Amino acid sequence: MNLNRWLGIASVLAIVVSLWQLHVAGAGVTVTNLDIDGTPATIFRPALDAPHPVVVIAHGFAGSQQLMQSFALTFARNGYIAVTFDFVGHGRNPKPLTGNLTLLDGATRTLVADLTRVANFARGLGDGRLAVLGHSMASDIVVRFAQATPEIAATIAVSMFSPAVTATSPSNLLVIVGDWESMLKREGLRAVGLAIEPTQAQAGVTYGDFAKGSARRVAFSAHVEHASVLFSQDSMREALGWLDQAFGTTRTLPPVIDARGPWIMLLVAALVLLARPLAALMPRIADPAVGACLSWRRLWAPLLLPMLATPLLLRVLPTRFLPVVVGDYLAAHFAMYGLLTTLCLVWARREGIAHSLRPSSAIAFAGSWLAITAFGFIALDWSINSFVTSFFPSQQRILLLVAMSVGTLAFFLSDEWMTRGDGAGRGAYVASKIAFLASLAIAVALDFERLFFLIIIVPVIVLLFLIYGLFSTWAYRHTGHPFVAGIASAVAFAWAIGVTFPLMAG
Repeated sequence: MNLNRWLGIASVLAIVVSLWQLHVAGAGVTVTNLDIDGTPATIFRPALDAPHPVVVIAHGFAGSQQLMQSFALTFARNGYIAVTFDFVGHGRNPKPLTGNLTLLDGATRTLVADLTRVANFARGLGDGRLAVLGHSMASDIVVRFAQATPEIAATIAVSMFSPAVTATSPSNLLVIVGDWESMLKREGLRAVGLAIEPTQAQAGVTYGDFAKGSARRVAFSAHVEHASVLFSQDSMREALGWLDQAFGTTRTLPPVIDARGPWIMLLVAALVLLARPLAALMPRIADPAVGACLSWRRLWAPLLLPMLATPLLLRVLPTRFLPVVVGDYLAAHFAMYGLLTTLCLVWARREGIAHSLRPSSAIAFAGSWLAITAFGFIALDWSINSFVTSFFPSQQRILLLVAMSVGTLAFFLSDEWMTRGDGAGRGAYVASKIAFLASLAIAVALDFERLFFLIIIVPVIVLLFLIYGLFSTWAYRHTGHPFVAGIASAVAFAWAIGVTFPLMAG
């Protein structure tokens, strides 16, 4: 039995096991989807039908309510009613986000109003007691909401950055930060330290009195960053323990802590590895394999010139053309980068446009890239949408996907051709992705106020580069044509940008 067959069997077994574990993670919890005045929301109820405190959970920038399921399931399996929802402009919420993102009187006010509407509804689901939890962008939102709502029993701010925190408000504040978020760790210590001056705040130490609403604590979750902090068991334990103290809950049995993170990772990894044996079924399209065949001596120009020129050109060219936060700039960056790479390849007389497909191979070509695209949709997109974050587009986002695919096609077709072919520089494919990320870093440095949100989604871009880089390698090995994976990668990136970046009014 060859390696691909063993890999296929192992991948299928891992998929079955991980899906089962993710299914049983919700045991004993009743999940209800509903609409709260136009806001998509989900209620997670404990097994025991009795009055319970309610916790409203808010996601961060470019997130959705699915991203907060680990907290919701942990709370519900331990006796609390949890409510998640999609902010305006995010997830499946059809309403665009209004107001300037950088102004307190702009988008912040809109988001606080959104949380207030959901919290007012959620209060009636339980015994009247209420707590709030927010991640990243929403950490500031829950802090401001709690300050305006004195009866909030506890405020939990995950990966917090909020200038609104004072020494006395909000009531009973817990700050949870990933151990790899160095800047936010300092911010958490500073915020908690406001209440205990001149003493220096320490992580893992509770200050103040819950009965008086003055309790303060900052906790660091081990070995996680800005996104994985939401799946850390350290985060769940800290948040649940804080609620228990705030509501005076005593337990006779150990709490049930959600452990979805490793199973989600196993599921995604197994699905990605399953693509390798499936790629072996693809037909040969180009023989010998085609590509620019650029050695490192000839690769430097198409690698470095687009990297440096793209952010400089886009600094003076208009890039605001879509109602989506920084997504229009990212699409323009892909497009300009791809155009410049193509010009470099034309100058080097290694352009891929001159290559033509025979009628018979054209059918195989279309079938191959459609197969990769379909596998990505059915396997990865479904899994991400079910267990990580909203990944299926609403009707309002369909045209965005089309517009963004123009830019991503320009980049991935030129990039795939540049880095493939006999004699291509070893490591060229990886180097081209590093160059693109460096180009984005330059762009952020040139216009930090507008583009700083790109910093948040860089880990997602890196993950997609890794996954579709593997798909590209396996597909090219069997088909011999770089455009097969190039088109599939372009569609995948346009999809990811279009379904996750917040929609803005106007």
